[in-house]
Amino acid sequence: MPPLKRFTILLTLFTLSILLFYRLHIPSPKPFPNSVPSYDGKFRWSRRTQRYPLKSFTPLPSGKGAKIPKIQHEFEKETDREKEVREERLKAVREVFNHTWEGYKTHAWLQDELTPLSGGNRSTFGGWAATLIDTLDTLWLMGLHSEFEAAVVAVSGIDFTNCEMETLIVFETTIRHLGGFLGAYDASAGRYPVLLQKAVEVGEMLYAAFDTPNRLPVARWDWLSAALGNPQIAQSRTLVAEIGSLSLEFTRLSQLTKDPKYFDAIQRIMDIFAVQQMGTKLPGLWPIMVDAEIGDFKEGGLFTMGAMADSVFEYLPKEYLLLGGRSRQYREMYERFIPVAIKKLLFRPLTPENRTILLPGALTISSPTDEVFTPHCQHLACFAGGMVALASKIFDRPDDMEVARQLVDGCVWAYESMPSGIMPETFRAVVSTEGGGWDEKEWLAAVKAKVLEEEEEDWAAGDNAGLSLDERTRKRIEQHRLVPGISDISDRRYVLRPEAIESLFILYRLTGTASLLTTAWALFQSITKHTRTPYAHATISDVTVPDPQQEDVMESFWTAETLKYFFLIFSEPDVVGLDDPCWWVRVSNHPKYLRYFGPTSPPIGSPTEAFIRSLNDLLAYQRSLEQNQVAARQEISRLENKISALESEISALEVRAKEGGGKKEERGFWGSWIEAVRDLTEELMGNRYFLVGFAGRCWGYYRRS
Repeated sequence: MPPLKRFTILLTLFTLSILLFYRLHIPSPKPFPNSVPSYDGKFRWSRRTQRYPLKSFTPLPSGKGAKIPKIQHEFEKETDREKEVREERLKAVREVFNHTWEGYKTHAWLQDELTPLSGGNRSTFGGWAATLIDTLDTLWLMGLHSEFEAAVVAVSGIDFTNCEMETLIVFETTIRHLGGFLGAYDASAGRYPVLLQKAVEVGEMLYAAFDTPNRLPVARWDWLSAALGNPQIAQSRTLVAEIGSLSLEFTRLSQLTKDPKYFDAIQRIMDIFAVQQMGTKLPGLWPIMVDAEIGDFKEGGLFTMGAMADSVFEYLPKEYLLLGGRSRQYREMYERFIPVAIKKLLFRPLTPENRTILLPGALTISSPTDEVFTPHCQHLACFAGGMVALASKIFDRPDDMEVARQLVDGCVWAYESMPSGIMPETFRAVVSTEGGGWDEKEWLAAVKAKVLEEEEEDWAAGDNAGLSLDERTRKRIEQHRLVPGISDISDRRYVLRPEAIESLFILYRLTGTASLLTTAWALFQSITKHTRTPYAHATISDVTVPDPQQEDVMESFWTAETLKYFFLIFSEPDVVGLDDPCWWVRVSNHPKYLRYFGPTSPPIGSPTEAFIRSLNDLLAYQRSLEQNQVAARQEISRLENKISALESEISALEVRAKEGGGKKEERGFWGSWIEAVRDLTEELMGNRYFLVGFAGRCWGYYRRS
């Protein structure tokens, strides 16, 4: 063979070897701007250098905690008929969840949200499978363990170093992703260590948002700039709920990992809240907008328990529970807040039935002598009934339980008042005068005031010319479909929110009031009737009509919270019992499950301790089997991808061999390559079959154990 031809063949062989190695072993580069600096080929948030490092961390509170009283009602054994009705309702809740989950699995797997009308999907929270992660603990609670395990395998591959959004909302990522992983890890009693591993990945990422001069987080966060090491400062206009509602998830992460930095991060925030609580314009409450850049949480003048502020108050009793009563700070903050909220924010709405109910409103304070109360009500604020009920038990405030009942009844009234049987997102009620009953004139006066307000702002339609104020008022009532007691509805949607059923569930478990089950069932029927689609369930646009239109939106809290609470209220009381060996503490979306063999273990040497030690040994064995199985499944998936790539390579090589024509040297060259690739493919397929068998054996051992 001539030297030139031999050199050409050798050069071709060498080039093809390099190309084949590249295709099999070198991952495709990720496009800018979603690329970040790498270490050993992979960026890790844990290796990011802090610009403002801390020399010491605030440790988790230790020592003996305060005694927390028994809180769940002592339920009597149900009758056969009661059990039959309850199980029928539970079956209906399961069916709705399964219908929704099947739609998500089929049309939006590993996406943030399913679009329930079109059967598509959308990315709303970074492209990190928000619905999937948010719903993990619901799957476990409902006993859908095979679905849960499939979801665990899927989420284990999510890369939290790349994001589809330029700006992350730290609060949303905390409650949906970090809370989702932690809730699932605790719900499954730590049997799936990969869930804690993923929680740490999210926690490390979010911790970078706290790397500011004053260690307060950037609420609306340019994650890529932070990853690149650029300086960052907290925003001067930050919603109080977004900076004040991180404590539960970060505390639990420190408890599980024994790393104090996460608790330290949120405790610095809460210390500022505590110090400034009595210095605001409404001492005891914080305004909805705070200045995180300079750490000033006092100066705003708008106060509410609704959107933008809600969870900063809700988390206070729950953080106290999560810490086992070891920090009085959270009890003291709640007890400074709740009397002021009852006096200044809660009101009795005017209703035709003269119901004894309460709703939260809003207060604007411009100066010590200039306060304006607005009976502006929000579905989001329906969490308040459950919060007050829970705190009434754990802080021994028995009189507050009646306040909790009336708050829950207030939201139920808002549901029952609408033609669809569903409460709107926001509306304006009418304040009932003290000791007074229903007075239609008061309601009409409130509607008239809204008519004049809009006419002053030039919102009124021109065809009102020539109509008297009374006529314009009646016209507004008809056009806006206002029911007696409601003077305005500013947002007519229902977005599948959970707050009403959450409070119903908590109140039922604390009091045992059987009528709450009937109320919950009525809410469930109304909601599912109007929201069901061929793929799942959807937001509805107008609850004031009997047959509302649907919108192509389904947020993750539908499966993570709303259906979870419907499931729990119709379950037996010992399912996530509030006084069982598992504490129940809601972490925004997620019940948290705190095992007794955690912070408060039984005495060493006791029979209980010996039993728990044996149980933990068994759980450790099970976890090792599960880890092996999950690892095997991941390796199987990787090998299947390689096998598919190699089979494509064989096809391409066979085509190239045919193109070689009758030249003996080229046919031999391509034939050798094809055989080599086939050998590698067969070897990988052999590995795959071994791993499939190994995973099956792990599962069999686990089931038998």
